[in-house]
Amino acid sequence: MKHEEAFYIGYVTKTRGLKGEVQVFFEFDEYEQLEFDVVFADMNGKLVPYFVASAKLQANKTGYFNFDDVDHIDKVQPLLKKKLYLPIAQMPERDESEFFYTDLKGFMAVDETLGELGVILEVNEYPQQFVATVIYQETEILFPLNEDFIVEIDDEEKILTLDLPEGLLDVYLEK
Repeated sequence: MKHEEAFYIGYVTKTRGLKGEVQVFFEFDEYEQLEFDVVFADMNGKLVPYFVASAKLQANKTGYFNFDDVDHIDKVQPLLKKKLYLPIAQMPERDESEFFYTDLKGFMAVDETLGELGVILEVNEYPQQFVATVIYQETEILFPLNEDFIVEIDDEEKILTLDLPEGLLDVYLEK
């Protein structure tokens, strides 16, 4: 399976016990709706399948997994901190009216004052907010995605218009 045939669900955070159980932190919002027959771990750029023997989902965006043929803590060590994926065919259907900040990945970010900032490469969720990443003037820039800064989202043209606070990007550009 290739990366473009899969979608990201989360990553392995730590081992649990001695029998190969791992904790997974989900970054996919609707993780409770997912089916876990097999998950794919990103091992040095290649998606490697791991067949799920058992999965116990928790309310705090985590779950505990056991995989077939992984029955000892030593066998699960290579999975630590690895990103996990599922086939796109298993992605839950969404209502067309639903929009998430993560949908902004690939949009052109345009500031009302500075103009084009660049294409949004990544949208990460942090405890307090979502943060977008762009490359602006050959420098990686992070900025928060919230209603105070977003002026308009043009879904058709894939343009995000922002009014970022003065000086926010200077922090990244000063050398």
